[in-house]
Amino acid sequence: MKPFARKFYKSTAWKKCRESYFKSKFGLCERCAAPGKIVHHKKYITPDNIHNPMVTLNHDNLELLCQDCHNQEHHSNGVTAEGLLFDNDGNLIRK
Repeated sequence: MKPFARKFYKSTAWKKCRESYFKSKFGLCERCAAPGKIVHHKKYITPDNIHNPMVTLNHDNLELLCQDCHNQEHHSNGVTAEGLLFDNDGNLIRK
């Protein structure tokens, strides 16, 4: 998790939004139908848009993903280096 986003991800507003989105997708990954774990922002959160609820709290910008699909999303965009992936808390770890 990026340092600028820690406060947001701990906020009540995010926790409620995440929970309602998770339930709306019946807890299943939207890409592969495995059990979902991460409510992913399609348009990534940046320091410039973190206070914009149309980006951060809008169900149209969210996608429920399993750990593997979330890792694939970030690997395919070159966000992480080879041999690294994200854990359930969004921290980079070695494979």
